Amino acid sequence: MGAATAEDDSAVTAAHDRRDHGFFGQPFDLVHIFFVEMWERFSFYGMQGILLLYMFHSLEKGGLGMPEATATGIVGAYGGAVYLSTILGAWVADRLLGSERVLFFSAIVIMCGHIGLAVLPGFWGLGVGLILVAVGSGGLKANATSVVGTLYAPADTRRDAGFSLFYLGINLGALLGPILTGWAMVTWGFHAGFALAAIGMAAGLIQYSIGRKNLPDDARVIPNPLPAGRRIIMIGIAVAAIVLIIVLVLAGVIKAKNLADVVILVTLAAAIAYFAVILTSKRIDGDERSRVFGFIPLFIVSVGFWSLYQQQFTVLTLYSDSQLNRDIFGWIMPVPFVQSINPIFIIILSGVFAALWTKLGSRQPSTPVKFGLGSIVMGIAFLLFLPFANGADNSTPLLAIVGILLVFTIAELLISPVGLSVTTKLAPKAFHTQMVALFFLSVALGTAIAGWLAQFYNAKDQVPYFSVLGIIAIVLGSALLLSIKPVLKLMRGVR
Repeated sequence: MGAATAEDDSAVTAAHDRRDHGFFGQPFDLVHIFFVEMWERFSFYGMQGILLLYMFHSLEKGGLGMPEATATGIVGAYGGAVYLSTILGAWVADRLLGSERVLFFSAIVIMCGHIGLAVLPGFWGLGVGLILVAVGSGGLKANATSVVGTLYAPADTRRDAGFSLFYLGINLGALLGPILTGWAMVTWGFHAGFALAAIGMAAGLIQYSIGRKNLPDDARVIPNPLPAGRRIIMIGIAVAAIVLIIVLVLAGVIKAKNLADVVILVTLAAAIAYFAVILTSKRIDGDERSRVFGFIPLFIVSVGFWSLYQQQFTVLTLYSDSQLNRDIFGWIMPVPFVQSINPIFIIILSGVFAALWTKLGSRQPSTPVKFGLGSIVMGIAFLLFLPFANGADNSTPLLAIVGILLVFTIAELLISPVGLSVTTKLAPKAFHTQMVALFFLSVALGTAIAGWLAQFYNAKDQVPYFSVLGIIAIVLGSALLLSIKPVLKLMRGVR
C-alpha cells in the first residue's frame, strides 16, 4: 500500500511538472491566455490596419471621406479609449467578477464590436463598432496580463521570459491581422476586412472557452469585493456618466475634431486620480506605497514611448499611403501590410530577448535601465526618418521603413513586456489588476497623444516633426538613466 502511494505521488509530481513547464518551459496554462490574446490582437490590429484608410478614403473608394486630421485624431482617441477602458475592466475584476471572468465576457463584447463594423453602414457603424471594441479590448487587456501573473510565484525567475512569450502571441495576431484584413479589403472592400476581424475574435473566444476551466483559482479571486449595498450606487454613477457623455456629444462639446483632446484630458485625470487612490489607501503597507511611487517615473517614460510608437497607426499610415515605395516587382503592396512588419520582428526577437533575460537571470539590467534605453532607442527611430524627409511620392525605399521598424521593435521589447511584468511585481495586493490598468493608462495617454500630435505632421516639411519628437524621447530616456539609484530605492527590492 505504501509503495503504491509513493508511485501515485511520483506520477502526480511528474504530471504537475509537465503542466508547470509544458509550454516552452513555462506553465502549460499560459497557452490559453496566449491564444485568446493572439486572436484578440488579430482582430484588433487587423481592424486598425484598415481603420484610418476607411475613414479618410473617399466615398467612391468605399470610405467615409473624412479630413485626414480628423481621421488621425479619431484613431488616436479610439486607441487611447481602448487602454483607458482597462480601468473599467480592472475595477470590475477587482471588485465584482475577478480577472478570468472579465476576460471571457470582454472577448464576447469585442466580437460584437467587429460584427457592428462589418454589418452597420456609415458613421453609425463606425461609432457602435469602435465603442464596443474599445470597451471589450480594455477589459481583456488588463485582465489577460493579470491572469498571466497568477501563473508564477513571486520569486519565479521565468516571469519576464513568460511575459515575453505571451507577447509573442500578441504579435502573431498582430502579424496576421493586417495582412489578411488588408487582403480582404483590397479584394472585397472595407466591410469584408472588418468581418474577417470578427471571425478571428470568434475563433479566439471558442478556444478560450474550452481551456479556461484549467486556469488557477487565483485568476478567479475577487481581491477587493464591493459590498452589496454599494452596487446600486455604482450602477447609478455608471448610468449618469453615460448620460453625461451623450449630452456632451449632442451639445457639440465632444465632436470628432476634438476627440483626441478629450481622451487625453480624461486619461490624464484618471491616471492622477488612480495614483492618488492607491497611494492614500489604508489597504497598502509602506513597502507597497513606496513601490507605487517608484512606478511613477516608469509611467512617465512609458507615456513618452507610446506617443511615438503608436504613430504607426497615424503618421506612418499617411506616410506609407503616399511617400513609401510599395512596388515589389510590379506588385503594389497594400498599405495595411506595413503594419505587419513590426510583428515579424517581434516574433523573431521576442524569443531572443526572452532567452537573454533567462540566461542573465539576476544579472539582467534593472527595469529602469530597460525603460531608459527603450525611450532612447525610440527617439533614434524617429531621427532615422530624417534622411528621407520631404521626399516625393513613392520616394522612400521599403527597406528603409523595414529598418526603422526594426528599431521600433527593439525599443518596444525593452519597454512593453518588461512594463507588464514589473507592474505585476510592484502592484499592491489589494490593487493587483488595477495597477496593471495604470500601466495601460500610460499606453492610453501615449496613444491619444499620438493622435493629437499627428495634426502637426506636415508632409511637405517633415524635418521639424521627426527631429523634435526624436530628441524629446532621447532626453526623457536619458533622464531616467540618470535617476536609476533613487528609483530602485523606491522599488524596494523589485528590479
